Amino acid sequence: MYQRKIERELRCPLEYGLDIFGGKWNSRIICILFIKGSLRYNELKAEMLDITDTVLSRTLKELMQNNMVERRQYNEIPMRVTYQLIEKAESVIPIFETICQWSKKYLAPDDINNSICGQFLKQDGEFFILAEE
Repeated sequence: MYQRKIERELRCPLEYGLDIFGGKWNSRIICILFIKGSLRYNELKAEMLDITDTVLSRTLKELMQNNMVERRQYNEIPMRVTYQLIEKAESVIPIFETICQWSKKYLAPDDINNSICGQFLKQDGEFFILAEE
């Protein structure tokens, strides 16, 4: 796993948040695990579509180090491992929902991709998946 040579200096809380759930893959993994629940590695990879094994594995390790994702290993043969969100990661879902609303407002309609990360909204305090249009 990549280790910084110089310790990162976080000057404000926004930098901390963006460091944890920013980037290309972190938010996608969090959204997918929120909507789909606990998934095995290959199930998660199938949802991601264009991610390599190396990048998915590294990103999951980083999310686990940041206490966003939990890896559960079951004592079964063959071995079964699942990944799921923990409370800290679930707490960023309202932030993602707000970002999705903002993006839909300012992004051209032709640029909107109906990816799973854009398919959740809040209604009466509960999140639900949008129907495909």
